[in-house]
Amino acid sequence: MKFFVDTADTADIAELAATGLLDGVTTNPSLIAKSGRQFLDVVKEICALTDGPVSAEVVAIDHAGMMREAEILRKLADNVCVKVPLTLDGLKTCKALTGEGTQVNVTLCFAPAQALLAAKAGATFISPFVGRLDDIGQDGMDLIRDIRLIYDNYAFDTEILVASVRHPIHILESARIGADVMTAPPAVIKALFNHPLTDKGIAGFMADWAKTGQTIG
Repeated sequence: MKFFVDTADTADIAELAATGLLDGVTTNPSLIAKSGRQFLDVVKEICALTDGPVSAEVVAIDHAGMMREAEILRKLADNVCVKVPLTLDGLKTCKALTGEGTQVNVTLCFAPAQALLAAKAGATFISPFVGRLDDIGQDGMDLIRDIRLIYDNYAFDTEILVASVRHPIHILESARIGADVMTAPPAVIKALFNHPLTDKGIAGFMADWAKTGQTIG
């Protein structure tokens, strides 16, 4: 499974990139607005921090407007992945952009039928929002299972990018189902490292080492 981080915080992105775990970045206008910086400047800086896809979202809602904005975004760097909403105009834009060799992330997917449409439109990634489904009493993982089944039935190339990830269990379950990618906030990714027995083991090793009075180097 590929790991994308969902943030516009360049310090967090650089830290995760240094671990070798980071395969890409997803952003949206809300995340970048929190940085207080210019949208295009932030996207360009993020693209320089990773070789993987960087999803940059259009804000237009009509096809012509999306295409105009996409033209600006994809000139920022070779690894820009244009993010469009799962609407009729969004899928028209997706078809046009992928036909020209531009990666496209179709976002705000909440139903298997929507994911099927995105794949037929040639989406590079489909972003089902599992956390938001959980919020309204549905099981977001059921959506991932359905999309995986549908895509495997027809050998679609579109990758399942699990989004709206709220906790490590979402990541683990997505991996069990066979999702291609997950994107999560930095804090959720870092939580994967945590286990009380790991902490206990390190504390025990350090205590035993201290008793020897030795140093390495």
